[in-house]
Amino acid sequence: MSYRLLWIDDEIDLLKAHVLFLQHKGYEVETVTNGYDAIERCGETDYDLILLDENMPGLSGLETLARIKEVNATVPVVMVTKSEEEHIMDQAIGSQIADYLIKPVNPTQILLSLKKNIHQREIVTEVTQSAYQQDFGKIGMQINDSLTIEEWIEVYKRLTYWELQLAETDSGIKEMLAMQRDEADKEFGKFIRRHYMRWMDHPEERPIMSPDIFKRRIFPHLDKGEKVFLLVIDNLRYDQWRIISNEISSLFNIEEELYCSILPTATQYARNAIFSGLMPQIISKMFPDLWVDEDSEEGKNLNEAPLIKTQFERYRKRYTFTYHKINDSQAAEKLLQQFPSFSKYDLNVVVLNFIDMLSHARTESRMVRELAPGEAAYRSITLSWFRHSAIADLFRSLSASDYRVVLTTDHGSIATINPIRVIGDRNTNTNLRYKVGKSLSYNPKEVFEIKNPSQAGLPSPNLSSTYIFATGKDFFAYPNNYNHYVQYYKDTFQHGGISMEEMLIPLITMQGKKR
Repeated sequence: MSYRLLWIDDEIDLLKAHVLFLQHKGYEVETVTNGYDAIERCGETDYDLILLDENMPGLSGLETLARIKEVNATVPVVMVTKSEEEHIMDQAIGSQIADYLIKPVNPTQILLSLKKNIHQREIVTEVTQSAYQQDFGKIGMQINDSLTIEEWIEVYKRLTYWELQLAETDSGIKEMLAMQRDEADKEFGKFIRRHYMRWMDHPEERPIMSPDIFKRRIFPHLDKGEKVFLLVIDNLRYDQWRIISNEISSLFNIEEELYCSILPTATQYARNAIFSGLMPQIISKMFPDLWVDEDSEEGKNLNEAPLIKTQFERYRKRYTFTYHKINDSQAAEKLLQQFPSFSKYDLNVVVLNFIDMLSHARTESRMVRELAPGEAAYRSITLSWFRHSAIADLFRSLSASDYRVVLTTDHGSIATINPIRVIGDRNTNTNLRYKVGKSLSYNPKEVFEIKNPSQAGLPSPNLSSTYIFATGKDFFAYPNNYNHYVQYYKDTFQHGGISMEEMLIPLITMQGKKR
C-alpha cells in the first residue's frame, strides 16, 4: 500500500535529500512552499500525513495548521521546525499535532514519526500477534499442568492480558486465542469438579472465597484503625476491572488479586455470602428472615445491610458502617453529595449495579445487543459508563481521602454459546447457568451436580433438591420451544455456573496517591 504525504516548508529545496529518502521507502511525497497552497491541496487530496514548518512567510505554521484542521480534522500533522520556543510547542500540542520535530532533522527521525503515526496499528498487530504465538505453547502447557487455584489464576490473567492486547489490533489470530480460552475453561471446569467439594469439607485448604472477604480483607484494616470504603461492583469481570484500572492508576496505589466466588456464581448466593461471612445454607438456618428462597418473588438482595450487621456482631466488631445501593445516575449523584459525611463512619459499603443491569439489558434488548455485540464492545460500554458517571468523581474523591478502598464483586459472567437440554418442574429456578430442583432430568456428564446441597453449603428448597451447574460456555435450555429459547439466549452474558470468568474475580485494595 502506498501512503501519500504533503510536506509544507518555504525552504523545501534544502530538504530534497529527505524527500528522496522517503520516496525510496515507498511514500508518495508532494511538496509546497506556503500555507495557502497547502490548504488548497488539502481541499483537493486526502493525505495520510502532513509535515509542516512553523516559520513561513504569509501564513505561519500554526495558522496553516488551524486551516488544515478545518478542511480535514483527522489527518495527522507533524510540526518540523527550528522553533524551540515553549509557547509554540504548547500551541502546537494544544492543536493536537501528531508529533513535534526540531530542525535539523535526519531522515530516520522522519521515518520514525511516520511509523508512529501511520503504521503504528499494523506494527503493533504484527508484534503482538508474534508475541502471542510464542506464548501460545507455554499457556497450553500451563492449562494442562495447572493443579492449584493459584496456577489457574495465572492462566486466566495471562489469557486476559492477550485478549486485551489483541483487541487493540487487526490480528486474525483472535480466533486462536478464543479457542485456547475455551479449552482453558473446559479444563477449569474439570478442576472445580475435582476440588470444590473438598474445599467445602476443608475450609482451611480452600482459596479465599466469598464468605472470607470481610474477615480477611476488611476487618484487618478496621482493626488497625483505618477507615475503609468497600465498593462492590455487581457482575464485574477481571477484564472489565483491567480497563477501569487504567483509568484510575494515576490516582491510587493498587494491590490486585483475584479470589474465587462460591457456587452458584449468582448474586443471591455469592453477595449474601460476602456480607454475612457465611455460606448460604448457614444464612438460611441462622437468619431465616434474611434469606429469600429461590421460588420467592421477593427481591433476593434486600437484606444486605442487616447481613453485614450480623457479621459484625458475630466477630464482636463495634465499628460503625453505612450501606448504599446505587442503581442509577441520580442515586450516584446523591451518594457523591453525601461523601463528606461518610468520614464519621468506620466502614462505608457501596453496591454498584450498572454492569449487572447492562448484562441483563443486553439479553433483553436488541438495541443494547447491537451496541455490545462482543467482548470488546461490552468492555467499551463498561469503560464509557465509568468515565461519564458520577462514579469516576467518587474515585477522584476517594483518591484524595484517607480511606483504604477495597473494590470487589460477587461474580463475573460469560458469553453462553452451547445449549444443554434439561427438564424440570414448574418450581425449578430460571437461571441459565445453574438449576436447583427436586425432579431435574439431565445428562450428568454435561454438568457439575451436587446431590447433597448441605455438603456444598447450599440450602435445600426441598428434601430431594439437586443443584446442577453449566460449565464453559454451556447454558441450560428446556425442550419445550427449544429452538426459540436457544436463539434468544445464545451469545448472551450469563452467570451462575462454572468458568474462570464467573469464578475468578477481582479483589482490589487501594489507597490514594494524593492523600
